[in-house]
Amino acid sequence: MKNIRIQFIFLYALALLSGACAVPSARLDNSITSPTPAEEETAVLDDPSVLETTPDTPPEQPPQKEKIVRVLLAENLPEAFIKHSGRINIYTLDGKKKYKISQAGTVAVKGLSDGQIQVGTLKDNQPILIEPVQSSLTWNNNSYTGTFYVLPSSGGQLMLVEYVSLEEYLHGVLPYEMSPSWPVEALKAQAVAARTYTLKSLENVKNKSFDLYSDVRSQVYRGNGKKYDAVTRAVDETKGQVLTYQGKLFFTYYHANCGGATDDVSSWHFSTKSIKPLSGASCKFDSHSKSHNWNMTVPLSKVEKYAQSVGLKGTLKSIRIVRKTNTGRATNLTLTTSKGSKTVPCGAFRLATGIRSCKITRIITSTKGVQFTGKGYGHGIGMCQDGANGMAKRNHNYKQILKHYYPGSVLEQIH
Repeated sequence: MKNIRIQFIFLYALALLSGACAVPSARLDNSITSPTPAEEETAVLDDPSVLETTPDTPPEQPPQKEKIVRVLLAENLPEAFIKHSGRINIYTLDGKKKYKISQAGTVAVKGLSDGQIQVGTLKDNQPILIEPVQSSLTWNNNSYTGTFYVLPSSGGQLMLVEYVSLEEYLHGVLPYEMSPSWPVEALKAQAVAARTYTLKSLENVKNKSFDLYSDVRSQVYRGNGKKYDAVTRAVDETKGQVLTYQGKLFFTYYHANCGGATDDVSSWHFSTKSIKPLSGASCKFDSHSKSHNWNMTVPLSKVEKYAQSVGLKGTLKSIRIVRKTNTGRATNLTLTTSKGSKTVPCGAFRLATGIRSCKITRIITSTKGVQFTGKGYGHGIGMCQDGANGMAKRNHNYKQILKHYYPGSVLEQIH
């Protein structure tokens, strides 16, 4: 009789892969310096823990399934070398090919020209899973505890996706979105914001292979293998807590520094409907940061390259702010060159040129470059992270921080 547990596991995995991702379609361009792989210990996968038979009598109160997040770690990779600290199980999605490596080492992962992928000694044209068993996986100098799905991609390349539980995913987000040395109440606010953002993102997934990017297109995530006491406390003590508005999750945007005030979401996402929690808030708690006031010079060539990308040729003559929000954040800029003028969204200009924010107070154009003076760091919507730090240092708790930056939101407990 076929193992019921095996059928369930693989049907569940197939269902996950058929999902869809509400994120931009831009490609990652990750280059890898590959170490020399260690020799593998290959054996038959007798009975890995993930395939163990379930008891005939189910428990009276079966544990609830944890929400799984599919994080894109990299795509368009020709190969990768993945270290493992102990035993790993390697098997195809349908379970017909499988084996284990019992000792710590390195497994080679390659994309093949015939559309297949190779993981260790196993080759196939379907996803191949690398499951750590009471161990961790290390790739690109980051440590992970979830299961790696290696998927074939076009041109003899591969895609690397980690399947990880929601709460463990947050352990790999917080230390890279907010300093783990900051007060725990600030980290708790960040944990709730990141959890809410993640679950909202999962509501309308469009990509079939993954849910979230591991960079700023979603949230910065570098694996949960490295633990910080304050981060662990922040995640654990807010477990299952999210923000809602009118009974629904919303995108709990956050940024480094607001420069004295946050703005309405519609000033950044012009097509996004304004809601009270993202309508803006004053901030008197971020001035301690070096990001509050800034000066930087952008090379002329970089600005002209952006101008050309929006159809404006010629030598740059000037940049002028033509529209601002009530808090002084520019929404539109007019670029003027020797060939004409073009008005562009400041948000797009910021991402292309690297200026810290659109709260620009002065622009000086010269033959050497364009000098910008301004306030804040980031898009300026939702929670100001430096402000959260400042509030926590003044003995505000995480609930007060969230209430301040997301006015009108409700803190709820989900299961």
